[in-house]
Amino acid sequence: MAALIWVGCYTADRDGNGEGITALAADDDGQLSSLGLAVHANSPSFLALHPTLPVVYAVAEEGKTVRAYRQTGDAELEAFGDPWPAGEATCHVAADPLGRFIVATCWGDGQVILYELDHDGAITSRTSAAAAVDPHSATSPDEPRPSRAHSSLMLPDGRVMTTDLGHDLVRVWQYAPGEGLKPDHHVILPEGSGPRHMAWHHSGTVLVNTEYSVEVAAVRMEPDGAYVLASLVAASATGAKDGDSGAEIALSADGGFAYVGVRGSDRICVLKVSAGGTDVQPVGEVPCGGEWPRHHLVREGWLYVAHERSNDVVSFRIDPTTGLPEGPVSRVETGSPSVLIPAV
Repeated sequence: MAALIWVGCYTADRDGNGEGITALAADDDGQLSSLGLAVHANSPSFLALHPTLPVVYAVAEEGKTVRAYRQTGDAELEAFGDPWPAGEATCHVAADPLGRFIVATCWGDGQVILYELDHDGAITSRTSAAAAVDPHSATSPDEPRPSRAHSSLMLPDGRVMTTDLGHDLVRVWQYAPGEGLKPDHHVILPEGSGPRHMAWHHSGTVLVNTEYSVEVAAVRMEPDGAYVLASLVAASATGAKDGDSGAEIALSADGGFAYVGVRGSDRICVLKVSAGGTDVQPVGEVPCGGEWPRHHLVREGWLYVAHERSNDVVSFRIDPTTGLPEGPVSRVETGSPSVLIPAV
């Protein structure tokens, strides 16, 4: 049975070739096929799925808004409520697993914004969280670095974790109903590393890939609930190349392997992850099969890679023993894809 994948993209307002949110089908043999445009939207560059309802949340990166879309057919969406204001270059959205709220993060001005939801999945309120403070400011007091909030992750204990790529911070928050996000604590990463996206490991450790240094940080939770930086390793044994930047990180279903996309040299780096989640070591890499791998998805033994600049999505079979992707197996054209989200 084919799986439905929603694809966000960049549109003309950000010099992209997409038209909105599109839909792909992926069958059990990794074959991809286009199901067409689900809904017109301006640069829905990141998407999140409501945990129980057929509702998709999308950021409009250029339009500085967040909006809900409701599924109306097998592969169609319609706008659900009005767009809500966000921040400059809103680049990521994630949904609470209990369906209480979504969190958007804004690369342009560093805002972290919580939107509460009603029982239908509609957005009902908006609250901005406290701004980040650069922990490395003492080393460059005359040249303040801008805050660049980049992604959020819902933790199993109900807290929310966000990255700030500009300030090299991983921030942890408590959700307060009606009040938004309240600071809990933060983890400082090395200056200039640029924490971008995160993946939760079954050990409780969170793996963070860095955009600037192209590394993987393991952030471990201590018995008192505080997270600490446990390890930091290069995503690739061969190192970063000139012009490289880290993109997405995703884990295999058993948590044994991590997959990091690298734009520039256009490859997928594979890392072996220990059962405890903190021993992470690069074991191989493969060409990603296209240009500028902005996002990828690991699902049921397959790796799907979205290439923003070659306007396509490709599939790879994952060797269950080595963890290495094999292929590409299938390719489908779609304009400037930036994110892949499975519909179920």
